Amino acid sequence: MQNNSKTIGQQGTLTAPDPAAPPVRTSTFHLRINGAEHAVTAPPTALLLTVLREQLQLTGTKLVCDRGECGACSVLLDGEPAYSCLTLAAACEGRDITTIEGLSANGELHPLQRAFIEYDALQCGFCTPGQILAGVALLERNPDPSEEEIVRWMSGNLCRCGTYPKIVRAVRAAASAMRGSSHGT
Repeated sequence: MQNNSKTIGQQGTLTAPDPAAPPVRTSTFHLRINGAEHAVTAPPTALLLTVLREQLQLTGTKLVCDRGECGACSVLLDGEPAYSCLTLAAACEGRDITTIEGLSANGELHPLQRAFIEYDALQCGFCTPGQILAGVALLERNPDPSEEEIVRWMSGNLCRCGTYPKIVRAVRAAASAMRGSSHGT
């Protein structure tokens, strides 16, 4: 009988099993992602990015540089930005993980998601999930950031299309909207 299942391999990528290869040691651990519990079976070297995208089909988190330099893979771990391309999935057990898919509530976009649309703070969209999550973390920490604070905070997220001024305007607009409502309080 042939095994057609796919597993996350030693390097953290989804692979078909090689019958000649020695078995890869895996563990089952539990991740809390966007408020839901997930039992994940993967090797101890599996990266959070790979588990999110390939095992859980949460593809909003992007693989771009694979070196922790661009921020496109950013997620929030206990409310703080983290590069999922450098984070071991097993190390996230017991922590709250938020992806871009987890920001909307009851079918409503987060105020920063709405501001990104309103202020056209995206072009190709590849960096957008990481940019938004970084901005959400900033606004949770500082509900009224200055332009300088936004630029400094967002510096870990690169936009190859150069929409930085629009990103700053979107973060400022979302901050104002969030202060004017009960969101985030």
